[in-house]
Parts: sequence; structure tokens; C-alpha cells
Amino acid sequence: MAYAFSLGDVAFLRSPEGASALDACARLNAGSIADVTAARRTAGERFASAVLETVELRRNAVSKIDSPADWLFTGDALQQASAAPVARHRAARLAGRDVHDVTCSVGADLVELARVTRRCAGSDLDEVRLAMARHNSRVAGVAPALLRADALAPSTRETVVVADPARRDSAGRRAWRPADFVPPLDELAAVYAGRDLVVKCSPGIDPAAVPWASEVELVSLDGQVREACLWSAGLAGVSRRATVLRSDGPSWTVTDADPDDVGAAEPGEWIIDPDGAVVRAGLVRHYAARHGLWQLDERIAYLTGDRPPPGVRAFRVLESGAYREKELRAALRRLDVGRLEILVRGLDVDPDALRRRLKPRGAGELSVVLTRIGRSPRAFLCRAERT
Repeated sequence: MAYAFSLGDVAFLRSPEGASALDACARLNAGSIADVTAARRTAGERFASAVLETVELRRNAVSKIDSPADWLFTGDALQQASAAPVARHRAARLAGRDVHDVTCSVGADLVELARVTRRCAGSDLDEVRLAMARHNSRVAGVAPALLRADALAPSTRETVVVADPARRDSAGRRAWRPADFVPPLDELAAVYAGRDLVVKCSPGIDPAAVPWASEVELVSLDGQVREACLWSAGLAGVSRRATVLRSDGPSWTVTDADPDDVGAAEPGEWIIDPDGAVVRAGLVRHYAARHGLWQLDERIAYLTGDRPPPGVRAFRVLESGAYREKELRAALRRLDVGRLEILVRGLDVDPDALRRRLKPRGAGELSVVLTRIGRSPRAFLCRAERT
């Protein structure tokens, strides 16, 4: 169970004594009895747990927050925080505006907003998280206005409202219905009707459940779909958008305003599995049209073509045919395959179970793409390549 920070904990962690204790305990582990004893000697019985929890959370935050070494977090707040590139992307769409983050938590999204907006405010009901947000803003070199307020009781006017409703209950169970978010998504939309509103949600949100959202944007980072972002009418540019962010390369976006005049045809030299944001946003054909690709089957998200898009991991087709497990096993033996990646769309096949049955034992490495074209199961033996 996550440690419950108090205002006293935050005050200590922000003090010179707390900073010294955090530095001294930076290599300790709360799972070690010896390390817990050492933390108690350094920070005292009262604050040892807060120090050890903060040390652990800072380690975990490296994958989300830029330079988190001096930040303060709660476990739940860190779990829900956007990765910095995703938060920066959202903030960039609001550059130069007056913005109020009405669920600012510990400030992970707030600091990115404060860097690019004209005026920025953050509020939350949780006094501990607000105290952490105040500290984190100072560490990040920004100074948003911070106040304790209920997200469902507007406390600013003529600002863009940004919200990130909690999607887990007090027991840590995930909430799937927008009505179960905290605050409830329908109430949030009603309270700010007529205002510019941006809401971060889980990528599985059903657009039909949020009719007020004029644009639904799916965002991925380094191949993993991170979130859906809902934009009200005054901020929307299109109805559906997929934004693909990369830590090590250029980012790009595709929308439903792009051409989508592609169909299905015979397989080309390559198979492309589009980024998950493109698939979830329903923009597979738009992406295909941009890159001169086509579909293997109109109902399946795999694309094919004779030249893959730049900067993606694509699959060069070596052999293909009807999918029969016995024949696939024989082909893998013939090609001396031992390391096998299995990708599946449109077929009821468990890749892990299939790999155990195939028992590849060779020295080589290949990828198998299993799918359906019409009613016919097909198998493609491929070599994965970064283009």
C-alpha cells in the first residue's frame, strides 16, 4: 500500500534537513531492513518512511519527469502524471493562452503549461499535493498561481480549463465509466459548458461517452499509446487526431482531415503495423494514403506496400501462404529459426501459446505476421527492419 504523505512530511522534505536526509538516503531501499534502519538513523523515526518513499518515487519518475531528482510525489500522483514529452505537446497547443489546471496534483502537467502559457493557475483539493506542486514548480523554475479549490466549482474566468480526472478509486481499482472518474467527466463538462476545455483520459475512452468533445486526440510515445486528450469546440481543429511522439526522432500527426482514398490489394514487399495511436484513432487509411500504402484487408489494421515509411519498424516479407500450424512449423525448421516474434490481427491466436507449440530451436531470428485476408488465415514470414 502506498505511503500516505502528510503536510508535516512535505514540510520536512522541503527543509534543509529533509534535503540532506534525502541525499544521504538516495541509494537506500525500503525493502531492506538494514536500509530502513539506516534511514531511521538519518531522518528520524517520524520521517524515515517519507524519505524512503520519496527516494523510490524519484527513481520511478525518471521515465516520466525531466530531471526529477528534487521533485516530490505521491505514488498515485506519479502514476497518473503524463510523461514530460506528452505534457509538453499538450501545453504547446495552448501556448500564449490563459490556462487553469483544475486538477493540478503535484504539478507534472502544470509546470509544462506554465512554461508556454501567458498566465497559468493550478488548483487541487488535496493540500498535500498542492504543497508538492508549489515545491515542484519552484524546482522547475516556474511560478503558476496555486490555490485549493474543487474542480467542479469554477474559480477562474475566461481561462482554458485543463483537467485530468482520477481514474482509480481509493482501493486502486481502475474506473472505466466516465461517470466514475473523480471528478465525474459528465459533471466536469457540464460545469464548464461554453468554456474552452481540455481533458486528459485513458486511451480506451469511448467517443460516444463524451459528446461535448469536438476532437479526440490519441497520443503515443515511443510506440506506446499513453492517453486520449479531449478538446472542446473552441480548441478543436479536427474530429480525430493521432499524435506520435518519439524520444529519439521526429514526431508527427495524422488527422481525419487527411486523404484516406486507399483500399485493399495484394501484399507488397513490406508489412507495416501502424502505431497504436493511429489504430485507436481510426486513421489507418489516412496514414496509408500519406505513405503510399494499402490494406491487406479492409477490416484489418495491417498495411502493406513496396516502400515502408521512414523511421518505423517494418516487416520485409520473405515468404507467405495460408496459415496452417504444421506448415509454419516446417518452414521455421527449414529456415533455422530459433528466436520468433509473432504478431496477430484478425485471428483468434495466442502468440505465446503458439510459440510454445512451434518450439523454434534454430539459430536465426524472424517475425511471423498472422492475419486474415477475407476469410482466409494467412501467414507472412518476415524480417523486421528499422527503416
